Amino acid sequence: MMITQALESQTNTLEDISEDIIFPPSDLYSDEPPVETELHLEQIMLLIKSLKWLWKERTDFYAVGNLTIYYSPHQKKLKDVRGPDFFVVLGTERKTRKSWVVWEENGKYPHVIVEILSPTTA
Repeated sequence: MMITQALESQTNTLEDISEDIIFPPSDLYSDEPPVETELHLEQIMLLIKSLKWLWKERTDFYAVGNLTIYYSPHQKKLKDVRGPDFFVVLGTERKTRKSWVVWEENGKYPHVIVEILSPTTA
């Protein structure tokens, strides 16, 4: 009983955490290198165009390729972290973004992530 009460008193909401932490700006540019080959680019475009065609009536998803996902403010310092070739987020606004910044998207993570293998990523 006392452990449960102690845990409940330590649980912070996103609003509480946001007040205590200074986050970096949310307009971070994607830091992805160019795609490896023309075939690699065509595969990414096929995924994006197919999904946008299938869901052409929907406005509540974001599908993109070769864009950085910032999972935490500390990641900005880690240069070995790269974004996926393709990802989809449901329940969000379809608008242009420079990168996907999780803490600026109400803590929303991608629902599907695809990495296309190549000699440099295999």
